[in-house]
Amino acid sequence: MFKKVLIANRGEIALRVLRACKELGVATVAVHSTADAESLHVRFADEAICIGPPQSRDSYLNPRALLAAADVTGADALHPGYGFLSENAEFAAMVEKMGLKFIGPRPEMIRLMGNKVAAREAAEQAGLPLLPGARGKLADAEEAERIAEQVGYPVILKAAAGGGGRGMKICRDRSQIRQLFETASTEALAAFGDGSMYLERYVEMPRHIELQIVADEHGNIIHLGERECSVQRRHQKLIEESPSPAVTPELRREMGEVALKAMRKIGYNNVGTIEFLMDEKGRYYFMEMNTRIQVEHPVTEQVYGLDLLREQIRLAAGEKLERSQASVVPQAHSIECRVNAEDPVTFAPSPGRITGYHQPGGYGVRVDTMAYEQYKVQPYYDSLVAKLIVTGANREIALRRAMRALNEYVIEGIKTNIPFHKRVLTFPAFTAGQYDTRIVEQILNPPAPEETPASKVAGA
Repeated sequence: MFKKVLIANRGEIALRVLRACKELGVATVAVHSTADAESLHVRFADEAICIGPPQSRDSYLNPRALLAAADVTGADALHPGYGFLSENAEFAAMVEKMGLKFIGPRPEMIRLMGNKVAAREAAEQAGLPLLPGARGKLADAEEAERIAEQVGYPVILKAAAGGGGRGMKICRDRSQIRQLFETASTEALAAFGDGSMYLERYVEMPRHIELQIVADEHGNIIHLGERECSVQRRHQKLIEESPSPAVTPELRREMGEVALKAMRKIGYNNVGTIEFLMDEKGRYYFMEMNTRIQVEHPVTEQVYGLDLLREQIRLAAGEKLERSQASVVPQAHSIECRVNAEDPVTFAPSPGRITGYHQPGGYGVRVDTMAYEQYKVQPYYDSLVAKLIVTGANREIALRRAMRALNEYVIEGIKTNIPFHKRVLTFPAFTAGQYDTRIVEQILNPPAPEETPASKVAGA
């Protein structure tokens, strides 16, 4: 086991990694920008070191500052958390070159899955189902038009080097392709430094289903079922649950077998998440793979009883998986609400000082957060304040518990999206489990009510 781990992140995930290290008897080093000097991960770590000013590019996205901190403190491993440099293959390679262990998959795995076109090619060769579309980067808008005609409209243009909805455009007919190709490519170039695009058929009523993979360095690999991540706004997830209401035990078994076969073929190690798009007929297609711990990992932990952060560290240290696939059976239902510092109506960011704070508790309630009374939510970083995770024996109990917990949650001094979460949890399509990635748009922009016979009489 490692002696000292440097946590190359901030916020709730830094605290989550720190706690896993403590329980393994591993010393911790917290890094922080000047803006995060009063953060809880800084307070609770064995050592803390400032790596730069508030802006991410000068601190958490600065490889030299992070590696210097690891060198100065004598760390023998580095955990990247999620976001920032967690899926940067060059950074992972730099960590390994320094003689430290990068707690995650090998750099070549990160590099392979980091480029969407290369990932699609690898997924196809490994036997994962793909949506019809381009089998490589598009040369130009003309090629996009030609392939779109073959695939059939609607199609979606995507950035080859990125995600999160940036450089992504839906085209419903040929007249849109050329303009949207140029727009999407420009967005991708600005966001990722690479304007390359690819194209695939667009699913009108998609569900976003992802499968959690855990693999050691000895050839053992399991999956921990699926998470439903269809509640999204502008491709940013807001609520996740496990198991998915749309996945039957038979489908879960099939998806798992297909995924594990593919991961064995490419030799994947550590944790990772395969993201699928599922259509209205239950057919699923590979979208991408995230080679890091996911924000929504707690719902899987609650349902399957495995600490994924502890497992990440153990496996990176060369230890073997303690679980077999036969032991992986869902034991509960779990829902996660991402509590963000933002206006619940306009979704505008709402940084500032928290003047009053009370988090919910009770049976089946977990809160992963770095927040406390007088904590200052910084304007420089992601708006995530907390993750509220509730678990029940079944979905109905989990839904009731989630609403109860949201009603208990008090965060004063800033605006949060808690009121919006309540709207989602009471929306008929969500409570029925019959929703897709359009649900947030449906809540925010409900169709105009049709004129009823009664209204016609009243207006006569």
